[in-house]
Amino acid sequence: MEKQMAAKLLTTCLIGSAILGGICYCYYYWNNNNGLLNRRKKKKGIRVYMDGCFDMMHYGHCNALRQARALGDHLFVGVVSDSEIIANKGPPVTPLHERLTMVSAVKWVDEVIPDAPYAITEEFMNKLFNEYKIDYIIHGDDPCVLPDGTDAYALAKQAGRYKQIKRTEGVSSTDIVGRMLLCVRERSVTDNPNPKHSSLQRQFSHGHSHNFEDNTATRISHFLPTSRRIVQFSNGRGPGPDARIVYIDGAFDLFHAGHVEILRIARDLGDFLLVGIHTDQTVSATRGAHRPIMNLHERSLSVLACRYVDEVIIGAPWEVSKDMLTTFNISLVVHGTIAENHDFEKEKSNPYAVPISMGVFKILDSPLDITTTTIIRRILSNHEAYQKRNEKKGASEKRYYEDKTHVTGD
Repeated sequence: MEKQMAAKLLTTCLIGSAILGGICYCYYYWNNNNGLLNRRKKKKGIRVYMDGCFDMMHYGHCNALRQARALGDHLFVGVVSDSEIIANKGPPVTPLHERLTMVSAVKWVDEVIPDAPYAITEEFMNKLFNEYKIDYIIHGDDPCVLPDGTDAYALAKQAGRYKQIKRTEGVSSTDIVGRMLLCVRERSVTDNPNPKHSSLQRQFSHGHSHNFEDNTATRISHFLPTSRRIVQFSNGRGPGPDARIVYIDGAFDLFHAGHVEILRIARDLGDFLLVGIHTDQTVSATRGAHRPIMNLHERSLSVLACRYVDEVIIGAPWEVSKDMLTTFNISLVVHGTIAENHDFEKEKSNPYAVPISMGVFKILDSPLDITTTTIIRRILSNHEAYQKRNEKKGASEKRYYEDKTHVTGD
C-alpha cells in the first residue's frame, strides 16, 4: 500500500513538473519572441514623411524638418518636381537637382524621395504606407491649398495618419523673393533720391514693411531670434583635443547648393568644420548697400542646419588674425574658387594674409558655379513671372497671418 502511494505521489510530481516545465518553456518562448518582435519594431521605429517644394530653401524649411524628425525615428522627405511646382505655384527659382542637394544636406533628414507629387494622391499615399512603411505624414499649420481649392493633405487626414507641426514665423520663400524684387525697385528709387525711402539694410535689421506708391507691400524680415532656436539648431558639441579644425568664412546669404557643396568638401579636410558668418554691416560694405538679403541670425541658422557644419561664429571678423587661429585652434583656412569676393588677393587688405603667411591657407575648387548673385539674377531675369507668383501667394500668406492662432510645440 505504501509503495503504491509512493508511486502515485512520484507520478503526480513528475506530471506536475512536466506541466510546470511546459508552462515555463511556453512563457520563455513567448516572452523572447515577443521581445524580438518589439525589438524589431523598435528598430524600425516610427517613420514620418514630409514633403515640400523647398524652393529658395531657408531656415524655416529646416526648422520644419527638425520638428518633423522629432515626431519619429526616421524622416523621409519628398521633394516636389519642377513640373508640379510650375503647375501649382509658378516657376521655381532653384531646379530640382539643386533642391535635392539642399534637402539632403539638412542634418535631420534621413532619406530623400525625388519627384514627389504636389498633392498627396491616393496612389502615392499607398506607396508611402506600403513601400516606405510610413507611419505619419507631416505638414505645417499653414494651409496647403490646391488650385481647385481643395486641401492637398485631405486624404492623409481622412486616413488618420496626419500630424501637424508649427510653421516657423517670419520667413517664407515668397517673402525672400519679395525681398529681392524690392531690391530692384529700391535701386530705381535710389537713382532718383527720395527721403521717404530708407535704406533696405536698415529695414532688414528692424523688420519693417515697405509700401510703394502702387499700394503693394513687401514684408522684410519678421524673424525674432531666440537663444532657444539657436540651441535647437546647434550640434552642442565641440572639437576633440586632437581634432583637425578647418575654417571657412563668408556671407552665406540666400544659402544655396553652391554653399552646401563647398562646405562638404571643406569638412572632408578635417575633423571639425568651423564656419565664420560675416555681419550684415560687413556684407553690406563688401557686396553693396542692398545686401545681405537675409540678416545675420537668419544666415546663421541656415548654415547651422547643414550636416557638414560643426560650429559657427556668428558675426565673424572680415580678417582672419593670428589670435583667431590660436583661439579656435584652427589647422586650415579654406576658400572656394567660386565666391563673391574671389579677387581678395588683389585687395589692399587681404583678409587671409595671416593664414597665407603661416602656410595654413588652401583654395578649394568649387563643385558648383553658383553664388548669391546667381540666385538674384534668376529672379530678375523672370521678374514678371515671380511678381505674379508672389502676388498670388502673398494673398494666402496674409490670410494665414490674419487668422492664425497659437500652436503649441516647436
